[in-house]
Amino acid sequence: MTRARHPRLLLTGEQDCPYLPERLSRNLVVAPESVRDAHDHSAYSRIGFRRSGDFLYRPHCGQCRACVPIRVLSRAFQPRRRHRRCLDANEDLQVEILPATFDEEAYHLYQAYQSARHPGGPMAEGDEHDYMGFIRSAWAETSMVHFRLDDRLVAVAVVDWLDDGLSAVYSFFDTALKKRSLGTYTILWQITETARRGLPHVYLGYWIQESPKMAYKTDFRPAELLIGGHWQRLEH
Repeated sequence: MTRARHPRLLLTGEQDCPYLPERLSRNLVVAPESVRDAHDHSAYSRIGFRRSGDFLYRPHCGQCRACVPIRVLSRAFQPRRRHRRCLDANEDLQVEILPATFDEEAYHLYQAYQSARHPGGPMAEGDEHDYMGFIRSAWAETSMVHFRLDDRLVAVAVVDWLDDGLSAVYSFFDTALKKRSLGTYTILWQITETARRGLPHVYLGYWIQESPKMAYKTDFRPAELLIGGHWQRLEH
């Protein structure tokens, strides 16, 4: 990493870990003014940072090292049988790549998703300003990928374009369409699109071996884990 030479780093206070019970979490955060553009964003992604709004963060939790950055090797990815079934089930969806601007239909889908999956959580209680503050950044190159079934919006993937690929920021979808596995499909689309552009990596955030919520991330292989400052191939 060479461009952001003197970043201002902040350390958050401790709070309950959202993934592992009876543990506390805290984050190392890059101050927004220390990030200039998508090239800086790319450099930070390669050392394990993630974006939320204008902030890049990385877990910094004392003795706990459960959160491990993971990225899929998109050009070498081979869909498994269940992936092929998911692709077949959603081949009737129309895809549109749009700027990261406010869209009423997408916002309502986001609200419905939060109510179904995370009722009472901070994201479910946020308003339009909080929603766009989470999705958009002054320096990231962000797109909102809309997936439509006929004329109805059924899924959205928020993605950041990086020098070496794509960062999967967030996705939300119609939770009633369970048979379509829309969460899996949005990831498969991102891997396919990244490979189509000739780029090698899809950054999926953090994998936590002890968390069932994160188990799906190792289902997309070949992949690499950032361990001890080095990306290492995830073995089968």
